[in-house]
Amino acid sequence: MRIVRFASPSGMSFGVLDGDGQVAQIEGHPFGTISFTGQRFAQADVRLLSPILPSKVVCVGKNYAAHVQEMKTGDAPEEPLLFLKPSTSVIGPGDAIRIPPGSTNVHHEAELGVVIGARGARHVSPEQAAASIFGYTIGNDVTERDMQRSDGQWTRAKGFDSFCPLGPWIETDLPGLGKDPADLEVTCTVDGELRQQGRTSQLLFDVPTLVSYISQVMTLLPGDVVLTGTPSGVGPIRPGQRVEVTVEGLGTLANTVSGADTVSTAGGAR
Repeated sequence: MRIVRFASPSGMSFGVLDGDGQVAQIEGHPFGTISFTGQRFAQADVRLLSPILPSKVVCVGKNYAAHVQEMKTGDAPEEPLLFLKPSTSVIGPGDAIRIPPGSTNVHHEAELGVVIGARGARHVSPEQAAASIFGYTIGNDVTERDMQRSDGQWTRAKGFDSFCPLGPWIETDLPGLGKDPADLEVTCTVDGELRQQGRTSQLLFDVPTLVSYISQVMTLLPGDVVLTGTPSGVGPIRPGQRVEVTVEGLGTLANTVSGADTVSTAGGAR
């Protein structure tokens, strides 16, 4: 099932996107039993937003060996390396990633996103993690690389408004895989040029391990998102370009890139 959050003339709602390109509006949020309102919209007649508004986005650094090597920042971590993106960094499909004033080294980072379900996650084991997962989405962990290197910690470099595109939907059952994301291809193109290509089977710490580990540190609430790390091939993006992140079975998240002075609708698009 593909869960979307969308804007229509009547406001913002959650819905289910079917194979015919129709969005069936649902009552309230998508956690628990889904109840339909009876209203349906053609996808072309609505605007897809970020599929969820998380209380926090928990990210995992250095989770692909080849990415660790390209970053030249030491050995792979012995435990998951965690950092946070603020909820204000979240934008949806089609929204613009905005380059901060004076910055010339903003990078794309294609990632599989894990969306936490109604029961949340607190002190769960890897074996219990699947029961806490609602579904999967696509993320782009946009990063200002110069700031990341100079600051010594990553909050500023990864926390700018628009630095966390999510979407275009939440897939609750991966085609042919159910809820198992163990071996999905993850790619990123910029203006059609392939930049990143990896598989989730290459993750140093897999999804159950990550959800369990994070839940020992902080409570994961319904709708929180875990970004699982990025393959090698990260690189700069600049205004005027189009970034597309594709995860096998999930589709493609596309965003344009703009300068900092461009008027944004990200507040409504989140």
